[in-house]
Amino acid sequence: MHMPVSPDTALITDRTQRCVVHTPSLDWVPSPAPGVWRRLLEREGGQVARASSVVRYEAGARFDAHTHGGGEEILVLEGTLEDEHGDYPAGSWLRSPHLSQHQPFSREGCLILVKTGHLL
Repeated sequence: MHMPVSPDTALITDRTQRCVVHTPSLDWVPSPAPGVWRRLLEREGGQVARASSVVRYEAGARFDAHTHGGGEEILVLEGTLEDEHGDYPAGSWLRSPHLSQHQPFSREGCLILVKTGHLL
C-alpha cells in the first residue's frame, strides 16, 4: 500500500479495521525539524496529532523542545536517540505521559517508531 500523504491529512484512522502497511514502500516526508524525516502510518490531526510514524534522524539532527499532548511512545529501532533525560540505544522503549516535554536529537542518526497522542 502506498499513499501520498500530507501532515494535515487524516491517514488510516479507522481503528475498527485491520491495517497492514509495508513501511519501506512509503515516502519519507520532511518533519518541521531539518534532518528529521517521517513515514506516516496513521495520523489524525495537524502537526499535533494522534499519530504513528517511522521517524529517521540524520546524524546531528534535533527537534526543538516540545510538549506531547496525549503522551508519546518511542521504540528505537537503529542507532541512538538522545534527549535531556538520557541516551536510548537500539532496543530502548520510552513512554512519556500526557503533557511531557523533551528536546530529542541524535548525534549518530537513528530510526525510531513513534506513537503520539494516545495516552490520555
